[in-house]
Amino acid sequence: MTAIEVSSTKLEAVRLFRRKRLVGFCIPAAIVLYLVYIFFAFDVPGLARRASLENAVTLASDSWSHKVHVTRENSTGEITYSVEGERKGMYPDGMRPDWVSDDEVLTIDLGGDHIVRYLPDARTEIEIPGMPVIRVQAEGRSLTSNLPEDLPDWISASNRRIGITTPEGRITLTGARSEVFNYFPGWELFWFTLDSPYYGQGVATILFGERLDPARSNITGALSDWWNNAMWRHKDVAWAIGETILMAFLGTMGAAIIALPLAFLAARRFSPIMLVRAATRRLFDFVRGVDALIWTVVLARAFGPGPLTGALAILITDTGTFGKIFSEALENVDQKQIEGVASTGANPLQRYRFGVIPQIMPVLLAQILYFLESNTRSATIIGAITGGGIGLLLTQAIQTQKDWEEVAYYIVLIVIMVMFMDWFSGWLRGRLIGRKD
Repeated sequence: MTAIEVSSTKLEAVRLFRRKRLVGFCIPAAIVLYLVYIFFAFDVPGLARRASLENAVTLASDSWSHKVHVTRENSTGEITYSVEGERKGMYPDGMRPDWVSDDEVLTIDLGGDHIVRYLPDARTEIEIPGMPVIRVQAEGRSLTSNLPEDLPDWISASNRRIGITTPEGRITLTGARSEVFNYFPGWELFWFTLDSPYYGQGVATILFGERLDPARSNITGALSDWWNNAMWRHKDVAWAIGETILMAFLGTMGAAIIALPLAFLAARRFSPIMLVRAATRRLFDFVRGVDALIWTVVLARAFGPGPLTGALAILITDTGTFGKIFSEALENVDQKQIEGVASTGANPLQRYRFGVIPQIMPVLLAQILYFLESNTRSATIIGAITGGGIGLLLTQAIQTQKDWEEVAYYIVLIVIMVMFMDWFSGWLRGRLIGRKD
């Protein structure tokens, strides 16, 4: 090489190294700039300011605890006791919590020297350590109290409502109603409601003790009362889980059945007419390009809510996905196996049946079983829109903003359902396709 060529080569090498260094700097810089843009566009500082750790702690505690309401109607003086404030969890007549007494006036002992007294004439007294006794009088829709103007942040007060939140419990006072909420760990009434003869009984008593209900044996009665528990609705939950799995199964299997013959039309090797291939592939693009949730909204408007609508939404979306996957698998089949079947005198349908399907069957089954597991999760969200499955119960519990222990229960069941479907699809895949040790 001449000196000029060597110099030119060195300059070219310098330019290449400079370009690589520039690219190596620009790409990370662009990523950093994009993250900075997201930081301000999504108002991350504002989210951090608005975040409430106290609300998060309350939500977390509500998921593993329950509260008992002691309610007084100020106009009539009627006192009721109920778990989570629900009529289905109301204490029967003559039954009340052991931390409530009424020797002279109704006294509620929240623990930690926190005492609430319901006095006659819609008056309430509240004793909290470190504070003078709080006295509140309900008059019509208004409240009068001896609360000072400078209140701690755990007390909110107006002439219509007074709210007091302490580590021992909460107190809410309005003109119409006085309520005390006492918190306890655990999911109360999960097994039996208060009106069941098996409430508060141990396992040994139910299995080996004397008959608690003259009309039923202990085991039969306990199973019946648990299954028909009006508070936790175990029967409805089991039915809802069955609906969710059924939506996923019908949608996935229906999509596979429809997509397989259409995949032959989309595969170049089996469909020589370009117009047919293009039309089929665009159909696949269209149905899978719209998310299943959008199809759910459209179909719910057309056919009304229900589990079948959710199954159709999954079917439509997965038809496009399966069609693409199956057609790509058909493009890669081994021609020699097809020729071997054809050499026996097989007709085209037999060549497809014995020369093509066995080759793509592992891919088909693996994808179908994977989507069956995935669609079980999707059916939970779809059920919240179509009005079916465990997703509907979960949405209803969230909307009440008070049944967070039920929300936790449904989430646990959804996780168990997904784990079961994962195990089942893996077991079925091993039985149908085989495993490699």
